[in-house]
Amino acid sequence: MRPVHWLVVAALVAAVWASFAFLSLDFSLLLTADAQTQMWKYAVSFFPPDLSAEYLARIGHGTLETIAISAIGTALAAVLGLLLALPASGRFGAIARAVSRLVLNFLRSIPELVWAALMVLAAGLGPFAGTLALALHTAGVIGRLFAETLENTPPEPARALRFSGSHPSLAFLYGTMPNVLPQLVAYSLYRWEINIRMAAILGVVGAGGLGQMLYFSLSLFHQQQALTVIIAMLVLVVIVDGASAWLRQRLVG
Repeated sequence: MRPVHWLVVAALVAAVWASFAFLSLDFSLLLTADAQTQMWKYAVSFFPPDLSAEYLARIGHGTLETIAISAIGTALAAVLGLLLALPASGRFGAIARAVSRLVLNFLRSIPELVWAALMVLAAGLGPFAGTLALALHTAGVIGRLFAETLENTPPEPARALRFSGSHPSLAFLYGTMPNVLPQLVAYSLYRWEINIRMAAILGVVGAGGLGQMLYFSLSLFHQQQALTVIIAMLVLVVIVDGASAWLRQRLVG
């Protein structure tokens, strides 16, 4: 390797070592007999999972709530992201481009959990807060992706329609959107995969869904019910990941 590469590697190693020293991390504490005994007892307390009919019915309701939160949040984010992506792609001048990109940066720079905590204060506990939190953060992410997609789209089809007398909005609708729509939908589906996971986590701050059930179960030391929720989360993520990947392949293909 070139000397500059060795310098980069040495800097990374030094940064990692400094981080360990600053945080005073001692992984040997995990290897003590007392720590292993406590972890083993806690892990065993999760088994067997609670598979009672009443609790499985609650799991089913929480699963549907999680899917609804992620789906509505992603749909709202796609609409808001596209509205912000149009000026962010430079179609309305430099000032509109700078302002819209600043808004997109602001939306995605705040994590979903922080948005959820703020929305819980504004809208109260429940799925509405989780939906708004996902919509705001995801709008910032896919809005930036939409803007870059629009910037990289060949302008010739829309330009030809405008030269033939079409209104600019119609030229964009029929000349640009058919070329970028599959990519925009693919980005939205990918973010939906991520939002399924986040919707399950946002319940920790009271935003509804399986996450809220998991938080209540762990808070009340009902580990067997918590394991049932965790299994439901894993199954849900696997199903949604497979369905989303299949749809993206069909769209892109």
